[in-house]
Amino acid sequence: MRLGVFTPLLSNLPLEAVLAKLKALEISTVELATGNYPGNAHCSLTMLEDAAALAKFKATLADHGAGISALSCHGNPLHPDPAQAKQAQGINRKTILLAEKLGVTEVVDFSGCPGDSPSAKAPNWVTCPWPPEYLETLAWQWDQVVAPYWIERAKFAADHGVRIAIEMHPGFVVYSPETMLRLRSIAGPSIGCNYDPSHMFWQGIDPIAAIRILGDAIFHVHAKDTQMYSANLPLTGVLDTKPYTDERNRGWIFRTCGYGHGAEWWKEFVSTLRMFGYDNVLSIEHEDSLLSPEEGLTRAAQFLNEIVLKEKPGAAWWV
Repeated sequence: MRLGVFTPLLSNLPLEAVLAKLKALEISTVELATGNYPGNAHCSLTMLEDAAALAKFKATLADHGAGISALSCHGNPLHPDPAQAKQAQGINRKTILLAEKLGVTEVVDFSGCPGDSPSAKAPNWVTCPWPPEYLETLAWQWDQVVAPYWIERAKFAADHGVRIAIEMHPGFVVYSPETMLRLRSIAGPSIGCNYDPSHMFWQGIDPIAAIRILGDAIFHVHAKDTQMYSANLPLTGVLDTKPYTDERNRGWIFRTCGYGHGAEWWKEFVSTLRMFGYDNVLSIEHEDSLLSPEEGLTRAAQFLNEIVLKEKPGAAWWV
């Protein structure tokens, strides 16, 4: 297993400077954003039509000894506003095509969230089964919007040698292991997850236990932590809608790895991933509102470099 970095946290720097900075932290793997919510500071989809730019991009990576773990285009491809859905879907499609050209096998996205009907203007995330119209809305979403889109998009990705790693995130139809596996059962094995334990923590899901449930559905992993605040949780619950910057009053906030849970927890997390077949990249993502991107990246890299084994363990001495 090795460390990587999701580079939007360094969007103020050109790619060459990002790669040099990461090399100093003993990191040579990047996850690059291509559009939608994270932007595309380091990886432009225009390279699909610009062979010279694509060649220069590949040469830059090679000159720094860097590799790409995934291309990411987190968006809402199921948005009820047709213009927004078309944009998110288009970026996803182009990202898959660029991944094919780069030899990258993983594209990260959100599942998306439709509205409550064909005439809706905003997404409608269903979180409870009663009153009964909520379940009617949920059934309509999955049957009429979620399944048709993701069946088609999963086939498109597979045809181009790419797997789609859905990040489970509240606010979208896939937010838990159960909903992840439901989508995978509908769309097939080219759909799996980008596993971010921080989103499990604040839903009350044990991230290590969930690895055992997800198994080979885990395609890519984000390294990000969450700190729960027991003093606020009795008031807020876990579905806390206050801004992330209102740290004093929230029930939880995202933290840099090691600031929510210590080394013992992260060692078990890494070991369980490997036990269930994942031995790839831990991609550091920074969303800690109490640390700057520079601080968060440096501290996460130092913390995780002490935990992640650079090489897969060899055979036991008695074999």
